[in-house]
Amino acid sequence: MNRIAESELIITKRGSIYHLDCRPEEVATTIITVGDPGRVEEVSKHFDKIEYKNQHREFITHTGYLGNKRISCVSTGIGPDNIDIVLNELDALVNIDFETREIKKELTTLNIIRFGTTGSLQKHIPVDSFVAGTHGLGLDNLMNYYQLENNAEEKAIIQAFNAHTQLGAGNIAPYISKASDVLVKLFVENYHQGITVTCPGFYGPQGRVLRLGLAYPELVNQLTSFRFDNHYIANFEMESSAIYGLCKCLGHHAVSLNVIVANRVAKEFSKDSAAAVEQLIRHSLNKIADSNL
Repeated sequence: MNRIAESELIITKRGSIYHLDCRPEEVATTIITVGDPGRVEEVSKHFDKIEYKNQHREFITHTGYLGNKRISCVSTGIGPDNIDIVLNELDALVNIDFETREIKKELTTLNIIRFGTTGSLQKHIPVDSFVAGTHGLGLDNLMNYYQLENNAEEKAIIQAFNAHTQLGAGNIAPYISKASDVLVKLFVENYHQGITVTCPGFYGPQGRVLRLGLAYPELVNQLTSFRFDNHYIANFEMESSAIYGLCKCLGHHAVSLNVIVANRVAKEFSKDSAAAVEQLIRHSLNKIADSNL
């Protein structure tokens, strides 16, 4: 096996990985990711026991137990670039031997479940409702740096999407990856299901206009109107496609669960987004507790 150099895998003096500042024993194999560092405690307050609390920069990790299930909650910060750090480091914690700096012969599969906030792109998906993303479709560029392979269905969806939007003919190279069948089937009742689009920003990349003009002024309408077989775009946010793509490449399971705080078609915003997030956390943790994860 090839030894991974110190410049590529940065391990601190206490034996933790650099950005997350976690040691291998300090993370579980079922991991909830949240964007907001303040949301980690909103999740872990429901744990029956907390073993570890770690923090470095915007990355906060709490690991403990929900009943007899060991779970970690990790904050990623905003955007696909942060997801690149978090997912690669979580994988390294379970699949690289920190003593030898070699990839382990037997690999561990993680269950990655995102709890996030999002904007609805369909009138029938109202504010305060939940979405489980069947696919992550990226308008960022992250997975174009990796060898992401698509199955026939994914290729057909992305081909139809490019034909519908013409985004692939410009400066954007959309990519797609499917959610884990193992995880997405746990979140059916009380969850809308559809494609989740990931954008590399909150304003222009999501069609918002303040003082700057847009290069793609019809983007929201194009996303809303896209259909392929029984697939449609339910929502957009800033992390899911990167999570799905990296997990597919690394051999992990992933699903993104988001609460709608804005409906971009109806032009509505949640009257109490904090309460809506709490409902997503409670409902989804109950699903996890009742599962075989």
